[in-house]
Amino acid sequence: MNDTTKAKNRAAKRLNNRHRAEWRFRFIGFAAVSIGLICLASIFVIIIVTGLDAFRQTKIALEIDLPIETFHHEKRGDTRSPGKVNYQAIVKQALRNTFPDIQSRRDKRALYRLVSSGAAFELRGHVERIPALIGKRITLWVTASDDVDMVIKGKVPRTAPESHRRLSDDQMGWLAILEDAGRVEARFNDVFFTGGDSREAELAGIAGAALGSLYTIFVCLALAFPLGVMTAVYLEEFAPKNFWTTLIEVNINNLAAVPSIVFGLLGLAVFLNIFQLPRSSPLVGGMVLALMTLPTVIIAGRAAIKAAPPSIREAALALGASPLQAVFHHVLPLAMPGIITGGIIGTSRALGETAPLLMIGMVAFVVDLPSSVLDAATALPVQIFLWADMPERAFGERTAAAILVLLTFTCLMNLTATILRKKYEIRW
Repeated sequence: MNDTTKAKNRAAKRLNNRHRAEWRFRFIGFAAVSIGLICLASIFVIIIVTGLDAFRQTKIALEIDLPIETFHHEKRGDTRSPGKVNYQAIVKQALRNTFPDIQSRRDKRALYRLVSSGAAFELRGHVERIPALIGKRITLWVTASDDVDMVIKGKVPRTAPESHRRLSDDQMGWLAILEDAGRVEARFNDVFFTGGDSREAELAGIAGAALGSLYTIFVCLALAFPLGVMTAVYLEEFAPKNFWTTLIEVNINNLAAVPSIVFGLLGLAVFLNIFQLPRSSPLVGGMVLALMTLPTVIIAGRAAIKAAPPSIREAALALGASPLQAVFHHVLPLAMPGIITGGIIGTSRALGETAPLLMIGMVAFVVDLPSSVLDAATALPVQIFLWADMPERAFGERTAAAILVLLTFTCLMNLTATILRKKYEIRW
């Protein structure tokens, strides 16, 4: 074998080694991406399967008597105010009428636990909407307790021993009688979308948290977007290139990497302790998130302004426009799609933040729906955090459902950013 043949063999061997190394690299990369996608898909499947049950709630039909003497004073004859009518007693009487054989106080208390404590409020709201029902017998579907709900949805096996269930054998028997009579159904859980937080899982909703997030994001956008755009315009177009502007740019880049809880500590120290702004309010939450979002908006705005062709600016200046007119009439409109995209992405990140909101008190238990940015409120990520810590099993599915709602909002915001970029983007 001559030297030429040996050289060819060595070259072929090296080439084969490079091909095998390239194949291994591609295989490892493909395997890593596949494993990541499988893990992500598994998480989504678990969340979806767990959370979908929260959109259904078990209802129980009760035959309720509304005697007119309960709603009127016997002596005066005037209608009682709704707060003076004991609706809870009316619901309990309907349950006793359904099971007249139950006599002991212990069994009656167990029977009352089949329905939610909010059944009285549901009856009150129904009567206030339709006052003509007073004096009649009505059939009303009231919310079942979370223990009943878990059994109906199959989360708690019916065949499990009594020690492994929160419902006793007697309660299971009464529930079976109601089911055989067609008085138990799983219906759409509108309370989940219209109600506030509650210690009772069957009454807990995300409306208060969603409104709190909406107000917080509104304040965040109102502060971060105009300030961020103006800062980006000044630093990119008008600021002199010296030590101070370089220092500002370095600090802006560093702030983009600061952990979010640091901004929460800043808001606690400045907005609450120094300026004495309302604790747990969306106003303070939005201001804290605005501080966190500002670096993202500034960096995205500078990149979008820098991407505008210099010829646009030069042509405007050559035609007699001032530097301010050249920027605001020509450069900024061209850069606006990129700026809007950066603002939406920064806001979507702020929508999912929890740590800074915990530091300013938005972790408080808030039942009433906030009506302004000054009312005490919580946010959707914080509500998820609170529910995840609850011991009842029914809160587990509501936690997953709230995660689905939050992911939907985040995906919609990112999709909006993508659509705006594609719609208004100008390629040069």
